[in-house]
Amino acid sequence: MNTTGIATLLPALPNVSLPVGIAGEIILVAMIAVVLLIVFMLGRKILKVVFGIIANSILGLISIFVLNLVLNIAIPITVYTMVATAIFGLPAVGTLVILRLAGIPL
Repeated sequence: MNTTGIATLLPALPNVSLPVGIAGEIILVAMIAVVLLIVFMLGRKILKVVFGIIANSILGLISIFVLNLVLNIAIPITVYTMVATAIFGLPAVGTLVILRLAGIPL
């Protein structure tokens, strides 16, 4: 077994000289600013989508309880209806109402 080490398996890295002094610091700060801007923009969009899904799920679950209490539509509160409503929100509630009014058992 050859014990020359892992360094012989990796290709040699190019010798890159970095700018020294104020120019190097300006370049470094600019690169960090660009990376932070990209992370911030992507994070903002992801948070917007996540909060939208959470709000839709909460509205869907509340609407099932309101429909059962106020309009007496009698949508059964089972694991399946709760999971569908938590995942799809108000469109799932609308589908459940249509199925219930059509006489299809849930």
